[in-house]
Amino acid sequence: MNSRQILFNSFLQESYSPEERSQQGWMAIAGFILLTVVCYFAGATAALRLIYPVTALIVAIFLYLRHPILYISFTWWIWFLTPLATRLVDYRVGWDATRQMLIAPYLVVFVTIATFLRHFPRASRQGGLPFVLAFIGVFYGFLIGLIYNPPIPVARGLLDWLSPIIFAFHLFINWRDYPSYRQNIQRTFLWCVLILGAYGVYQFVVAPEWDRYWLIESKLFMSSGNPVPFGMRVWSTLHSVGPFGSVMQAGLLLLFTSSGNLIFPASAVGYLSFLLTQARTNWGGWLLGIIMIVGSVKTRIQMRLIIIIVVMAICVVPLTTIEPIAGVVAARLQTFSNLEEDNSFKDRSGSYDKNLGLALSNGLGNGLGNIWKVNEKTGQIEVVVIDSGILDMFFTLGWFGAIFYMGGLIFLIISVSSYGEGRFDSFISAARAIGISSSAQLIIGSGMLSVAGMILWGFLAMAMAGHKYYQHQKNYE
Repeated sequence: MNSRQILFNSFLQESYSPEERSQQGWMAIAGFILLTVVCYFAGATAALRLIYPVTALIVAIFLYLRHPILYISFTWWIWFLTPLATRLVDYRVGWDATRQMLIAPYLVVFVTIATFLRHFPRASRQGGLPFVLAFIGVFYGFLIGLIYNPPIPVARGLLDWLSPIIFAFHLFINWRDYPSYRQNIQRTFLWCVLILGAYGVYQFVVAPEWDRYWLIESKLFMSSGNPVPFGMRVWSTLHSVGPFGSVMQAGLLLLFTSSGNLIFPASAVGYLSFLLTQARTNWGGWLLGIIMIVGSVKTRIQMRLIIIIVVMAICVVPLTTIEPIAGVVAARLQTFSNLEEDNSFKDRSGSYDKNLGLALSNGLGNGLGNIWKVNEKTGQIEVVVIDSGILDMFFTLGWFGAIFYMGGLIFLIISVSSYGEGRFDSFISAARAIGISSSAQLIIGSGMLSVAGMILWGFLAMAMAGHKYYQHQKNYE
């Protein structure tokens, strides 16, 4: 650590104790929540579309500098709750086709660009080569995008692609604080499963007016169901079914590493809402994650996990026998036995048949921002959905960018697969399982972007951080 960094860190610490900095952090978060609530109910709802992301960024910068642990949980909760806040604002003041408020999570994450730039010159020597490779791939796509695509979609694409990488790098580079980061993430996702799961069940049963309004205006009936009670596919507080499935997949796997009185109520509502997403890809990812966790820990921990699984099943299975929940879940499960006739499977297979050759022959790539187009009838900017992360990489980054991006990701997966610390630290085992199972889903979805990308890259980074922490401890024994 050079003299400038020492001076910078001493400036951040000043004379405040950890308790005082924590109190300041919670006060900043409480102030953000209070301002949002006051604006919403005091007639300044429309102004929240600007106030919300700006104040979230200010709080994120403050926490990043003063209380890095709280910054991590604040970032996750901004991802979890901003879509719901956006729907509430839209319901009160009218539909916003630009989805302006949804930029808040990206702004909060982009604070960590300071970490990346500060450590970039020596990142490879510190073990951060996978993140550097992925960054190079995305930066290449950004440059190509500036040539071929309008600047605003390019900037939006940069946020989508780069945010997970720099946030994951931030988690990894702070490996010395791994125990604190591990505890913070476990606690955050425990409450996430409980709160988002409970709201998801409420959403399915009641179909709140703001959720119905969003579904009607977005016209996503094919992917999100009908705007009536018991007719929606659950997406809870997130902005669609896929992201919610990714969050719950990670959260439910992390529950196996946590303890406390909230585990079983969180499991009950968490698994129930997870089933009501009808997201078969995430169901498969969860099952793969379970197999990886159970197969990588010591026998004593395996027995504990099996007991937890049995108890959770006892809590959840009776709830799935209640109509109309039973009918919805059973109908979705039956599609596994007849995938050839499933429309979703046909669409994805057709997409591969149609686009694989085009994607692999696209040497330079179309650049970031290429998935946005203008609807000739409405004049609005719409997203072109590509149901494959692999196809998306080659279409966007071309061969040059995809080799760097996929090279970094594959290098990361190979590295975490060789770690032995997961045998005694179940969090490392779970983090590795979450990251690898999320990567496997790239075949049928762009899970490297948005909150799904945060989970994929973030948990692989935490596994790396844990490994480096234990290696350091071993060297000093």
